[in-house]
Amino acid sequence: MADYDVIVVGGGISGLMSAMTLSKHGKKVLVLEKRSYVGGNCNSYDVDGFQVDTGVHAITHLRVGPLRRLIDTYFDYSPMFLDHGSYHVRTPNGLSKIPFNLKAFARFDVLPKMDRLLLSQAITKAFTQSTLGSDLSNQSVYDYLPSGLSEDSLDFINAMSYSLSGKSMYETSVHRMLTGSSYMRDSVPENFFEDEEIAKSYVALLANHLTMSQLKGHLSILSRLANNNTGYSQAYPRKGLKGFLNAVLFSMNDSVQIKTSSRVTGINTREGAVKEVVTPDGTYPADVVVFTGFAKDLPALTDNLPSSYIQDIGRIVQTHSMTIWLGLDTKLPEFDYTGSEVWFKRRAFWAMPISNYDKSLAPPGKQLVGFTFIVDESVQLSVDRKRMYNTILTALPGIKDHIEMTHYQYTIPEKASVTIDGFFADTRTPITNLYLAGTDTDSRSMGVTRAGYSVLELLKVLREDHHIE
Repeated sequence: MADYDVIVVGGGISGLMSAMTLSKHGKKVLVLEKRSYVGGNCNSYDVDGFQVDTGVHAITHLRVGPLRRLIDTYFDYSPMFLDHGSYHVRTPNGLSKIPFNLKAFARFDVLPKMDRLLLSQAITKAFTQSTLGSDLSNQSVYDYLPSGLSEDSLDFINAMSYSLSGKSMYETSVHRMLTGSSYMRDSVPENFFEDEEIAKSYVALLANHLTMSQLKGHLSILSRLANNNTGYSQAYPRKGLKGFLNAVLFSMNDSVQIKTSSRVTGINTREGAVKEVVTPDGTYPADVVVFTGFAKDLPALTDNLPSSYIQDIGRIVQTHSMTIWLGLDTKLPEFDYTGSEVWFKRRAFWAMPISNYDKSLAPPGKQLVGFTFIVDESVQLSVDRKRMYNTILTALPGIKDHIEMTHYQYTIPEKASVTIDGFFADTRTPITNLYLAGTDTDSRSMGVTRAGYSVLELLKVLREDHHIE
């Protein structure tokens, strides 16, 4: 007889939230984590008096999304969140707010006026097609763009693609661009048609598809086009990512046991169902196993997986990122904001001055800023790292004299990137009672929020299979 009702392989945030929620359903759970610590990418640690996160994070969908549902239902200790603030784009002329609706986009003078008009029409067309049921998940952003755009506009779009999928505009889908920027949400305001250019282009696109009465009916699901505010449900956790991690750990029931430095070397089966989990320190009988490591690693751990399944999970696309944390000896005016910024000239980065949210993350009077880049796999990492650092100095030439701490993090930010040809695994595997959770099983949102989606999907499937009520 198994000593545990469920064994969770992997102590990242997906595994910990899986264990915590299952413990609230009366299950005795064992978590096996190969590292000496838990949390995975949802973690923080000290570097020379600065508390850095594992990568730059803004937590999304907090009002009605998966984390809100999990917190309200399962957490004993609710993490505290601070409003994210605005998204910005940095140019040599300073900061401008990134537009997330067409009205703001029309005034976005970072890009040429003609480009803004062409892109507004393209966004309107994409939004309309998606609303009418067209699947744009296999069409690249680049192929959808109008011809004649300037180099600046192409570089900006490419940077936004990298920030939403980890891949370029050639591999990022139009659907990902729409959902990742939160364009696709509800209710159009009364003044939707005040901008004549946008209104004309929109009506012209719909004219061949809808009558006026049908058009009015669709307006309730076309609001984000005119009135989108992507930051409204986004936040940064107080005390950093460690604050969110601690809320999960403190909410664990006593029925959860966590073993670190415990690498799983095998998941054995009997007659097509899970039998036991093997580690160098022992073998654990298991009736149910939730695997939250990389789904691509599953064939190396267990037999009896169909070749077609192995081929499918082999199609999972991953991206490597580098976050450069800079501890500054003073608070710079360039970072006098809450929120985040994108630099798109020559090489894109996403940056956040996280000590602006919580002063305790940096020593008194100092500042902590994280810069995340997508790694260029075509060159050596040491070469690319120098290029990244020089990009920061180019974007912020005054920063060099104030850097007193530099820390590099090389990570896989998501277990699966949302790309046109990529693959996401199902929660169920071909092996009975072996389930998956994590950011390679759900493509919605990103980071901790995507992990939350995967945990909710896991709970749904476990109910369907009568493992929990």
